Amino acid sequence: MLFAIFLLLITIVALLLLFCGRSRRVNEPPLEKGLVPWLGHALEFGKDAAKFLTRMKNKHGDIFTVRVAGQYITVLLDPNSYDDVLYDTVSLDFRRHRGVLMKNIFSLVLPSHNPDKERAWMEQHFQGVGLDKLQLSVDSHLRGLLMADQKGCGTAEWREVGLFDLSYGLLFRAGYLTMFTRDDNTDAVYKQFRNFDKLLPELARSTLKGKDKKSATSSQESLWQLLTPTWLEGGRNTSCWQESYQLYLGEAGVDAETQRRALLMHLWTTQCNAGPAAFWLLGLLLRHPEAMQAVLAEVRGVMQNHSLHHSAHERLVTHNTPVFDSVLRETLRLTAAAFISREVVVDGKRLNVSGGQEYCLRKGDRVFLFPFLSPQMDPEIHHEPESFKYKRFLNDDMSEKQTFYKGGSSLKYYNMPWGAGRNSCVGKQFATSTVKLFVFMVLSHLELEMCEPTDPLPRVNPQRYGFGMLQPIGDLQVRYRFKRN
Repeated sequence: MLFAIFLLLITIVALLLLFCGRSRRVNEPPLEKGLVPWLGHALEFGKDAAKFLTRMKNKHGDIFTVRVAGQYITVLLDPNSYDDVLYDTVSLDFRRHRGVLMKNIFSLVLPSHNPDKERAWMEQHFQGVGLDKLQLSVDSHLRGLLMADQKGCGTAEWREVGLFDLSYGLLFRAGYLTMFTRDDNTDAVYKQFRNFDKLLPELARSTLKGKDKKSATSSQESLWQLLTPTWLEGGRNTSCWQESYQLYLGEAGVDAETQRRALLMHLWTTQCNAGPAAFWLLGLLLRHPEAMQAVLAEVRGVMQNHSLHHSAHERLVTHNTPVFDSVLRETLRLTAAAFISREVVVDGKRLNVSGGQEYCLRKGDRVFLFPFLSPQMDPEIHHEPESFKYKRFLNDDMSEKQTFYKGGSSLKYYNMPWGAGRNSCVGKQFATSTVKLFVFMVLSHLELEMCEPTDPLPRVNPQRYGFGMLQPIGDLQVRYRFKRN
């Protein structure tokens, strides 16, 4: 009995040494292990990553290492040093962490997954002729959805809605119809998608329990069924994006079950950002009348005498809209908050930080860039970074402002809503053009106002840091009616 207790104590001590014994080496970043063995700062990180990492930045500067659930993560917040991470394909790897997220969120494992080949396939659809085709399709579907809404709403009749529901609902439906081309299950897909998206951060962290876990699993399974190819045989366009993606997966040897799980992943990646971005942009315009009037002037110049029966996309591509473009960049600066993550696969990877300091990283650790904190919310780069300044990205001559500084040096990266480098978002042009198209259609054809003019914008959901566009807690109540032609 005493021998068994002795072995147990030896085991406990060994585990404590294993998980608590790491110490900072010479030339390594400042180390924060946290007070709880193994867990470290996981709870604080998951609750509000921006708040936690801001505290670490204030304490240690632009580089530090934290322990989160047994993993050591080096956070780099110096934009002048980002290229050391973004373009290193020898010492750093992005595939392994992506594979973990795919499995946790979408229950998806893609055998022999080749990200470079997949990116090349996606570029065929989200650039050049493929992009123009998608934009025209979104245009058509948005106009169709607005016309359907107009038929059920008299010209003088005000409707009260949540702005987030309005923006996300219309843009998701238009995007789904564009990518999957089936219109008889759109509402069912949207309902399940919203529930799945709400629980996604906890899915990624494997922290869902009880009813929420069952709810996420139920929505996931429903979406697999709704998106399964046999349900989409009645689609109107046999050359749609969905069929092309299935063909790509089939040629890669991916079985039918894995294909439909992959379809859900791409439904989320293509539709999760545009709706929230449009919500924040319209909300900020409603809260800042001067900015709204400046954008409305551009809307009138582009959309004068525009009918919902005719394409709006063709008008937008032939007109310069510098004020709107600045507003969109400012909105994304304030609300785009993805992580850029790499795994260290070569011991002794070196990072050069502004000021001439050099740090070494350990194999098996991860490196995080968090552009939301720096450059986007860095007061040294952007004056009063928490304030919405709609001309922030405009020069006096109305050209785009592209010169920003940190530490006396001009920055290559001063706003990074779509990432950067080899793994920047392939669909960023599609997303920005979709948001622009939606906002111009809404402001051209709808009278839109806040139900309570003094209402503030809702707070952001802090659990969404790291997962693309931020989402609000609650909604902003607005009312709208169609303008008289």
